[in-house]
Parts: sequence; structure tokens; C-alpha cells
Amino acid sequence: MKHQSGQSLFQIAKRKFFSNKIGFISFSYILLCVLLAIFAYAFIPDNSPNANQMDISIHSQKPGFQVNVLKVPQQFKKEETGFFKQLFFGFPSAFDFIPYEHIESNTTQLTVYPYQTDQTSDDVAQSFSYADFPFAKNHQELLDNYTAKKTYWLGTDKYGRDLLSRIVLGLRISLSVGLIAVAISLIIGISLGAIAGYFGGNVDAFIMWLINVTWSIPTLLMVIAISLALGKGFWQVFIAVGLTMWVEVARVVRGQVLSVKEQQYVTAARVIGLNDARIIIRHILPNILAPVIVISAANFAAAILVESGLSFLGIGAQPPMPSWGAMIKDHYSYIIIGKAYLAIIPGIAIMSLVMAFMLIGNALRDALDVRN
Repeated sequence: MKHQSGQSLFQIAKRKFFSNKIGFISFSYILLCVLLAIFAYAFIPDNSPNANQMDISIHSQKPGFQVNVLKVPQQFKKEETGFFKQLFFGFPSAFDFIPYEHIESNTTQLTVYPYQTDQTSDDVAQSFSYADFPFAKNHQELLDNYTAKKTYWLGTDKYGRDLLSRIVLGLRISLSVGLIAVAISLIIGISLGAIAGYFGGNVDAFIMWLINVTWSIPTLLMVIAISLALGKGFWQVFIAVGLTMWVEVARVVRGQVLSVKEQQYVTAARVIGLNDARIIIRHILPNILAPVIVISAANFAAAILVESGLSFLGIGAQPPMPSWGAMIKDHYSYIIIGKAYLAIIPGIAIMSLVMAFMLIGNALRDALDVRN
């Protein structure tokens, strides 16, 4: 369909969307988050599976914390995995990392004095043989080849894990839940809404009854009930959230179909003998997608919040899988002991991603509004 300016309606909507600075910034931020989530293991400081390298001696450190570490080669044979599998699921480490204060050595062995968070603690020194380090014949080669200074840009959590790495990996959970939950809600909502609006009568009455019953149940309560019925886990969260978000989609689609099905092009399609399924799929749905796209952006944000709430309650993604809600749960008590950043940082991550989806929804609404 062409506008008077000669541009298609899609081109006009795209131009209006990208001329909206807030919408464009939100789109750019979401795109950056998607790329970070997909290729997280390629650049995060702790690229072990689930960023789960932990050391209690450096727990709860502030952002920017630095410590020297000794890289002790692991004795078992490293499992051979493909590069792309490692890229998406983590790189198994060939070393054990030991934070240390200083190292003493002689001709046969070295003694490592572990890092002490509490200077009054009395940690036991660890001794190693030079045979444990294949490329270290003396103290200087040991320092050159098997020591490093690690920087924790967002600090460490209560288990001594790199908080930045787990925040970035937490993007995967939030974006995956949002994407799959919205997909489930669209499949159910569009199907039931289109059937109700197009056929009307008893079919419409039954579907509206189902919508009203589902709508009357508190969303979080229903999600918790479905999660408990399906069990705790990653995929269960997707299904539970998706099964509770279709109602609003169905209501919007039904209302749009009711107004569109009386248009002349729908009547013409019936006259030439097209079946109902083809009329709905090929002629009605493409003309009512604008409000569905807008509501999908809002549902994406809502899915992220629901997943965070489930993880906070302990029935979402399970450890050691990093989830922003679980990070807040683990550290909310640290707010009163002067380490509020451990809970605030994942909270800011949730807030920024949800706000980006809400703002992009507003921008899409303005861009797709034909009255403008």
C-alpha cells in the first residue's frame, strides 16, 4: 500500500520510528544486549561455564577490585569440545585460580600464601612442587607464566565469582524468557482472539469466558502454580510465563478482528469463495499486526519482570545458572552491611532492560499510528 508521498506505509513507519531519538536509543541498547548475550563467552572475564569460578577468600569485593592469582594446571585431561559449543556454553578452564598475597620459593617447591579478606584470619599456606608447573623451572618463570593480576570491574559476589561475567550471562535468561514467552503468548492469543472475533456467537462467548476466567487470576500466582506443577527449571519458566500472557493479546486481536471483518475486502474474499482460514491468515491478520507488535514489546518487558520475580522466589532458573532475580535474592541482605551494590547492580540491569522495551513499545505505537 502506498502513501500519497509515494512511500509504502512500512517505509513511513520505519522513518518515523528511527526519527524518534528515545526509540532509536532503546532499539540500539536492546540490540547491544542481544549481541552481548549471544557472544558473551567470547569476551567476559570469566568464560567458564555459567561464569562459576569461585573463591570464598575474595567474596563480596567492591567494583574495581584487583588481586594476584596463581594459575595451577589441572591434573585431569581437558575435555575436547568444539569451538562453537564453547562459544555458546563456556570454555572449560585448564587451570585452578588461587588468589594470593605473596609467593615464596626455593629450588624444589614454592609456598603460596592465599589472599586474606579479613587480615585477622589465619589461612593455611599451600605448597606446590615445580613439577606441577610444566613451563616453570625457577621462580621468575613461574611468575611470568603462571601468575596474573585479575580485575573484577563490578566486584565479586558472596561466593567470590566475577559479578560482571554473571550479569552479562544473566542477559541470556532474561532475553530468552522474554522471547519464548512472547512467542507462546502470540501463538495462543492470536489464534483464540482471531477465532473469537471472526466467528462470533457461541464460539466468541466461550473464548471470552475463558479469557475472563484467566484474567481474574493474579498473574504471579498463576505463574507460580504452573511452575510448581511443571517443576523448577529453565524451560519450565518459559512455558509458565507464556501461558499467562496470552490473555491481553487475545483481547486486542479479538477487538481488531471485530472491526476489520466488516471491511469490503473481507466481504469480497468471502464472495469469491475463499475459506475462513485463508481469510483470517492472509487478509485479516496482516492488517491488525500494528497493535499486536506494540503489545508484544510490553509483554516482553513484563516477562523479564516475572522471570526475575520467580528467580527471586527460588522457582526460576536454578543455580549455578546466572539469573538477575537470583542475584538479588542472594545479596539483598548485604544492603544493610554497606555492600548494597551487590543487589543494586542486577536491579539496575533489570530496570534498564525493562525500560528499554517499554520505551521501544511507545516508539512503535507512535510510528504505527496511521492517524499521525
